[in-house]
Amino acid sequence: MIQWFLEPGNQQVLLAILIAFGIGLGVGGWWWHSSMQPSKSIHTKGDRAFFKGIQYIISNDRDHAIEEFTKSVQVNSDTIETYVALGNLYRSKGDIDRAIRIRQSIILRPNIDEQNKLAALFDLGLDYRKGGFFNRALKIFLDVARRDPSNVETLKEIESIYQELRDWENAYKIRQKIVRLTKGDHKNILAHYLVEIGKVAQEKGELSKANSFYNKAILTYRECVDAYLHLGDLHFAKEDYQSAISAWKNVAEVSPQFTFLAYGRLEGAYSKMKDIESVEALLTECAKSNSDAFSRLALARYLYRKKDIEGALKEITDVLQLAPFFWEARRLRGEILLREGREEEALSEYSEIIEYMEIPCRNFQCERCGFEPSTLQWQCPQCKMWDTIHLIDSAARPSASKDLFPGWRTS
Repeated sequence: MIQWFLEPGNQQVLLAILIAFGIGLGVGGWWWHSSMQPSKSIHTKGDRAFFKGIQYIISNDRDHAIEEFTKSVQVNSDTIETYVALGNLYRSKGDIDRAIRIRQSIILRPNIDEQNKLAALFDLGLDYRKGGFFNRALKIFLDVARRDPSNVETLKEIESIYQELRDWENAYKIRQKIVRLTKGDHKNILAHYLVEIGKVAQEKGELSKANSFYNKAILTYRECVDAYLHLGDLHFAKEDYQSAISAWKNVAEVSPQFTFLAYGRLEGAYSKMKDIESVEALLTECAKSNSDAFSRLALARYLYRKKDIEGALKEITDVLQLAPFFWEARRLRGEILLREGREEEALSEYSEIIEYMEIPCRNFQCERCGFEPSTLQWQCPQCKMWDTIHLIDSAARPSASKDLFPGWRTS
């Protein structure tokens, strides 16, 4: 096996393997392109340490890989690719200081070409970011983007840092540049940035500006639930209840699975308007059209507060037919039965709650990476993708917390 790795005819293949694994360690886009043209020094006959380092990378033995690559640069210090690999290995181990020193030594080489220099700068930005030095990383990436404006990977790194810094306006501008350079649908991301900009404006009391951004978000991406929610909140704060209701009702139309986010808001607005009948009509319509446990439980709560005990119990029965493990529905039924003096039935209900609560569960899950946050978020905290978190199938697992009904809020 070792002899195969050392065959001169296989060395170029080995270099490609090194590149692929280097990328898995966080190598930037440029290194992928630039190092596809191996320098002649890599093919030095005696540099067996370099190829041993490759073997250790393949077996995920970073310590021995570092040891062999260090031997390699001692034999031939002109090989940029070996220094790049060392820097990436140090970064992957969290030894950011060493990684940074290696990048800087590459950048300061007197005869380095522009392509390799940009690659080293990009990697230096990655090092700073891995070390938590976001402002330094941002400065480096902006410099790289200035020199090569069409490099999408650099723009994505810049955008990601702006997200971390919650600089939504600049994140929006960078995403617009990415849109011009790439294919695909970016509307939902642009819309979320506009909503975040609107939230900042609203917090500052700039309500007209916030209103403009929320509406622009909806025009950009019609299914942006967060935009409708906050636009409705803005109207509600101004006591424009009819406009608030109009905004919140759109949630049921564009994304039925998130209709429950609007229930408490709508009930509050109708109550302010002293139009309680419309609440029941809305919840009944949603329960029929959506046929989901959340809608029916919201209706059951409403009927219970209205003193329609049998109607509430019927809705809860329908909920449990849809979602047998929905312990929140069982808890509400137990509460109703206790208050109605039906202790034996209530005791049976609560004993089943204990059984179902032993089942581990989360309410939401990212369809991209599988992350299960305890609350709904529009951007996955783990994979950073937008609109990938959805409700877990409540028919298969328990899936609601007591805060969902009514008036549950997202950030």
